[in-house]
Amino acid sequence: MVHFIDEAHIRIEAGNGGDGVISWRREKYVPKGGPDGGNGGHGGSVYFEADPELGTLLDFRYRRTHKADDGGKGAGKNCTGRSGEDMIVRVPVGTVVRDKESGKTIADLTERGERVLLAKGGRGGLGNTEFKTATNQAPRKQTNGKPGEAFDVELELKLLADVALVGFPNAGKSTLISRISAARPKIADYPFTTLVPNLGIVQAPEDHKSFVVADIPGLIEGASEGKGLGLQFLRHIERTSVLLYLLDGVPGEYDPSTAFKILKKELKHYDPLLLKKPAIIAITKSDAMSTDELKVFKRMTIAKQKPLVISAVSGDNIDVLIRSLWETIGKVRSPRT
Repeated sequence: MVHFIDEAHIRIEAGNGGDGVISWRREKYVPKGGPDGGNGGHGGSVYFEADPELGTLLDFRYRRTHKADDGGKGAGKNCTGRSGEDMIVRVPVGTVVRDKESGKTIADLTERGERVLLAKGGRGGLGNTEFKTATNQAPRKQTNGKPGEAFDVELELKLLADVALVGFPNAGKSTLISRISAARPKIADYPFTTLVPNLGIVQAPEDHKSFVVADIPGLIEGASEGKGLGLQFLRHIERTSVLLYLLDGVPGEYDPSTAFKILKKELKHYDPLLLKKPAIIAITKSDAMSTDELKVFKRMTIAKQKPLVISAVSGDNIDVLIRSLWETIGKVRSPRT
């Protein structure tokens, strides 16, 4: 089983600079060779790089400290010490890096291959050759290398997707994403079968075009206050371009209109800006509805929209939904397909 980890706390340490040395030139027939102490090497730096092959922050749970190499000590004959090798820490695309002490965002890695310098290596110290002057031909002075930057950081992963599926548990989100993409989330007839976000790539109506849909674990009333699983994963909705509200059309605790109002309220409590995103509303499970229920839902208006009545099981209106999503995405996404 793959565990989805979207938060981690680690320490990053750049390498320390190597010390400069005091050394004297010693050669036959050169009784006063003068200073030849070399400088220390610079310490390696720590970079973070966004890697599209990674999907979680799981590795950081087991490795908490990431340190670059120290610089080497200088040597005689004016030899500079070896510079420490930089460390490249690979993180999933969508990772936010914050300073743990201040909470300040240091980096937000949203592009494939994006690389950011997080901790700079220390400079190497100076050997005594550097202190030779016209009035001081035999300096007995050197400096030690500087320490590299080191601090604790918080990592937070926010999934990057074009569409977020928003709905209560058992609203049919997992069934839909498995229908329209190759994603195969766990599907069952009890709540909270989706325990981790799932991403699915959907073939768009245009040739050679696609978009990404995120199946977010089901929300419940009070999710924005920490109830259920919603609060942990609401952050993943922040980066999406379009919201797809999935409302259960089979009689249950809430009718579609009430369910929509509750979902909207939870999003607003978490971040009011979420409500500014374009939204499409769909009523699910038309395959399990009676003829009279279908007529009622097809005449219904929610938030000034005529909801699509769909079934991920029978495929009813799925093509219409995909086209609607694609047209909406095209109005807001940056050209990157």
